[in-house]
Amino acid sequence: MIQFEKFTLENGLRVIFHKEELSPMAVVNTLYDVGARDEDENKTGFAHLFEHLMFGGSVNIAEFDTPLQQAGGENNAFTSNDITNYYDVVPLENIETALWLESDRMLSLAFTPKSLEIQRSVVIEEFKQRYLNQPYGDVWLQLRPLAYQVHPYKWATIGKEISHIEDATMEDVKGFFRKHYNPSNAILCIAGNFDLDGVKKIVNKWYGDIPPGKKYHRTLPQEPQQNEFREKTIEREVPTDAFYYAFKMCSRTHEDFYATDLISDILGRDKSARLYVKLKKEKQLVSSINAFIMGSLDNGLLVLSGKLNEGVSFGELDEALWLELDRLREKEIEIKELNKLLNKVRTSKEFEEQGMLNRAMALCYFELLGDASLINSESDKYVSITPKKLRSVAQQVIRKENCSLLKIKATL
Repeated sequence: MIQFEKFTLENGLRVIFHKEELSPMAVVNTLYDVGARDEDENKTGFAHLFEHLMFGGSVNIAEFDTPLQQAGGENNAFTSNDITNYYDVVPLENIETALWLESDRMLSLAFTPKSLEIQRSVVIEEFKQRYLNQPYGDVWLQLRPLAYQVHPYKWATIGKEISHIEDATMEDVKGFFRKHYNPSNAILCIAGNFDLDGVKKIVNKWYGDIPPGKKYHRTLPQEPQQNEFREKTIEREVPTDAFYYAFKMCSRTHEDFYATDLISDILGRDKSARLYVKLKKEKQLVSSINAFIMGSLDNGLLVLSGKLNEGVSFGELDEALWLELDRLREKEIEIKELNKLLNKVRTSKEFEEQGMLNRAMALCYFELLGDASLINSESDKYVSITPKKLRSVAQQVIRKENCSLLKIKATL
């Protein structure tokens, strides 16, 4: 059981305190409720650009990393289609250095032309190197708009195209910051060997005077139900043919989320999973295959992906794959297989919660979902799933008309 306390500042900043008595370090984790789904379709990539801009100096601090490193700390950040997360790990006695830095960039970035141009160049280079010049790098640039017709999940976190970042103006950037990076749109978690009163005092000291900003309320276009199979083939200079079957699934907070997650584990969690055993070990159709869910806050995707062995056609793979998928749809999983899977899930969850940083990030994320206490009930939600429930969800999700297939044909 992960223990924590919660309080909210007058400016709307939600704060979670997780006491960790055994570590000499402290964690400051800040989750902003903004991701690529919150962008204008004609100005994409901004959430990811801000992941970089937030390290470029703020109103009272010229440069972010050096003071933190001098205090013995380290930091990083990540952006998804749903959230942006920043974290700092510092010695306990230097916790206020991290709070000083994080609160100042929440107050206001420096917004200098130099910083914008530097980070713009970094992001453009990342776009080229990771997405355009990397084998299989543009998969999500191709698969997302195939699977999503309306919802902003149809573009990747990096953005739809380089020109959106190239053309970003200072006013565009300032407007995006004012809209999303403020106390009312953030969740802060402090983890370490402190007491609650002390945490309240230092959080008020560094964040209490920051204007709350206007809370952003989403009105995103909802993706209509998919009623037809979609397929796209692209040719690329890659080592071998690859495939990506994307099935629409429920949102992160839907009751069927956990069953869908288990279905992905049944199909492709590890070397004992059904698709690996049948398609790789027995039929030797693929060199690799896996299954995973996107975990998106809005309706997400269950993805089956892999690479074909030489001489194997997409048609052969498709026929064998659907035989296994139909087996999952038509016959309930045996209790023995389900229990084995649940043991792996339980062990994985316990491992994920080992580190103080992981717990801090998870607490912020579950608070965003509705309540940080959800972190302690996840395992129960998996254990409650029955073979009948798995079959029912599989029948809803794993349907041909609910599938978008991207095939990458190797030209090397």
